[in-house]
Amino acid sequence: MSGVEAKAGAAWPGETARRRSGALGDRIFRALVALAAGLVLLALGGAAAAILWGGLPAFLHFGLYFLTSTAWDPVRRDFGAMVPIYGTLVTSLIAMLSAVPISFGIAVFLTEVAPGWLRGPVGAAIELLAGIPSIIYGMWGLFVFAPFMADHVEPWLTTLLGPLPLLGALFDGPPLGIGMLTGGLILGIMVVPFISSVMRDVFLLVPLPLREAAFGLGATRWELVWRVMVPYARTALMGGVFLGLGRALGETMAVTFVLGNAHDFNLSLLMPSTSIAAAIANEFTEADSEIYRSSLIALGFLLFLITFVVLAVAKLLMARLARAEGRI
Repeated sequence: MSGVEAKAGAAWPGETARRRSGALGDRIFRALVALAAGLVLLALGGAAAAILWGGLPAFLHFGLYFLTSTAWDPVRRDFGAMVPIYGTLVTSLIAMLSAVPISFGIAVFLTEVAPGWLRGPVGAAIELLAGIPSIIYGMWGLFVFAPFMADHVEPWLTTLLGPLPLLGALFDGPPLGIGMLTGGLILGIMVVPFISSVMRDVFLLVPLPLREAAFGLGATRWELVWRVMVPYARTALMGGVFLGLGRALGETMAVTFVLGNAHDFNLSLLMPSTSIAAAIANEFTEADSEIYRSSLIALGFLLFLITFVVLAVAKLLMARLARAEGRI
């Protein structure tokens, strides 16, 4: 090998120093981002451990009875989590049943139907809805929406669906206006901006050649949405739905105003109930005993578990969908 070739194959001193500096920078960068990720896990684990420690006396005192009992008697120190868990799950389910179709329609309208001059104002209005504090939703629900439900919606539901054999039990009771149905609908209104924004952004990412190919084959606009856009983006759409579900599970102030805050187990959606977050917000400052306070903290830990399980199932479901589509 000639001297010229040897010099060409060897790195210059300045180039060697630059490579060493770059390698050191990469190691520092990896360490910093790993530390950031570790801090998130540490904060999550620390919060879970602290809540579990606070609720441990209630779990040890009541055992499985705490999960299955409908009792909530601060005077006799008898507490059970069944009613708050039931209220949390039912209101969140009602919220999803009402919010997902509306959010889907909004996203389709903004991406496929609305003229260009209208998409901006409607999109901005939806984003403004996401910024309204939850207590404002609760006050509006109590003073405006609940009377409307009591005067116009609930009597009609009781008359139409009340006599039915099985479904009637869900709509039996006086038209009070406050209850699980009203709370669930308020939650649905609150999560619509989150779900619809995600769906709109996902639909905008569908490649233009797919749209043009569908129209070229004679597809209608509805067939384009249902047979092309939804299958292409269904994993991300599911992510948006579960994002809204996680928001609904932990909502506090809005449902506190309209749920009724009653620790009474009732199948009827028209009757007052409570949720985990509402029970904690209403009663934590009034807890006059250690077991009372521990029971409320235990409710918080159960809400943490419910949210964690729901989001974990969502992650597994999205991973399975992505695997079926060949993306991972």
